[in-house]
Amino acid sequence: MQYIPHIIFFILLTAGFGLFAMSLLKIYRNIRLGREINRSDRKGERWETMAKVAMGQSKMTKRPIAGVLHLFVYVGFIIINIELIEIVVDGIFGTHRFLSTIIGNGVYRFFTATLEILALLVVIGVVAFFIRRNFYGVKRLTMKELLGWPKEDANWILIIEFALMMAFFMMNASDAILQSRGYGHFANVGAFPISRISFIPFLETFSFDSGFLFGIERAAWWFHFVGILFFMNYLYYSKHLHIILAFPSTWYANLEKKGKFNNLESVTKEIKLMMDPNADPYAAPADGQAETPSKFGVEDIFDLNQVQLLNAYSCTECGRCTAVCPANITGKKLSPRLILMKTRDRLEEVGKNIDKNGKFEDDGKKLLHDYITKEELWACTTCNACTEACPVLLDPLSIINDMRRFLVMEQSAAPQELNLMMANIENNAAPWQYNQADRLNWAKD
Repeated sequence: MQYIPHIIFFILLTAGFGLFAMSLLKIYRNIRLGREINRSDRKGERWETMAKVAMGQSKMTKRPIAGVLHLFVYVGFIIINIELIEIVVDGIFGTHRFLSTIIGNGVYRFFTATLEILALLVVIGVVAFFIRRNFYGVKRLTMKELLGWPKEDANWILIIEFALMMAFFMMNASDAILQSRGYGHFANVGAFPISRISFIPFLETFSFDSGFLFGIERAAWWFHFVGILFFMNYLYYSKHLHIILAFPSTWYANLEKKGKFNNLESVTKEIKLMMDPNADPYAAPADGQAETPSKFGVEDIFDLNQVQLLNAYSCTECGRCTAVCPANITGKKLSPRLILMKTRDRLEEVGKNIDKNGKFEDDGKKLLHDYITKEELWACTTCNACTEACPVLLDPLSIINDMRRFLVMEQSAAPQELNLMMANIENNAAPWQYNQADRLNWAKD
């Protein structure tokens, strides 16, 4: 009977990490539905960017209060879960705080004290964020696009993190009391400064016997372990995938100057052919088969590149991009955040289609029109404020530009003002509806 808890622990551990791996593989498969893109250049700069932006949170601190609180939650929660290593070993082999036997009690006391201080900072951060999100009225966090699941998701994450930290403190407090009583195998190791100030006095006021305290310690220990597994697998359904995906997103970020427009390879080939005096534009391909022309721009998620699909999964829905968007500020329908959210929704729908049918079966829907409207796309001024504001270097503007390219080049569906301008450029070599001889008439008087 004494081995049953260890067996249950091992089954939960295996199932939790197995489901998590399956979720990551599904995300990877969905991202691979996009076009390949080569972002392997300038490796040194990419590693530096990832270290500064994803790990160092350099762009978050542009808003100091929110940035520091986010740093508390992010760094604290990640470091605290290093203790999962100890929990795994203790759970499988039935040991008690095995790390203390590896690193020595002196270092272990510093380690556990640091974890408790970080846990307190996490609690302060999540409570502040919960109040800020639900009661403070920050506009970008209360917009209608966040009603329903996006708001619930954000709140659930904060509640889960708070509950995990409370379990962590309760586990340490009951453990420390049992250590002081010399109960069972509870060796006197570790230091718990926050628990000693608050949770230990709370438990001691009830004068619990050691057996009951042992039950509290085990319950908190199991809750903390199962909670971590639940949180880890909940990420797949949550915007908090950025905890993981912020790292590849920043590594594969576009390092070119903002506003630089990429050229379509098929169009470039045609231009080079036109400019080559020795080329015969009517000559058949060498193999006798004409090359299938690529689609101009983006109609559905299959036309987006893999980095753009990664961006959709990495969006944390913070709304910093939408908050600085001049189109959104002036009441237009466009929200850069919503562009990424809708792209992710379509990508998830396609993924479920593949899960159901074994391959993608045409469902009659497209990202363009069914999810993202022309009104949203043409409201964009391409100012790049959204890409500059994003704390993890996501690029919603690239999706907007590619979809507008499809409207213009595939559907000839540009607004009348743009069609008129392009016709003028073609006929008059200028955006204005004057021929070249009359272009300077305005200066005569």
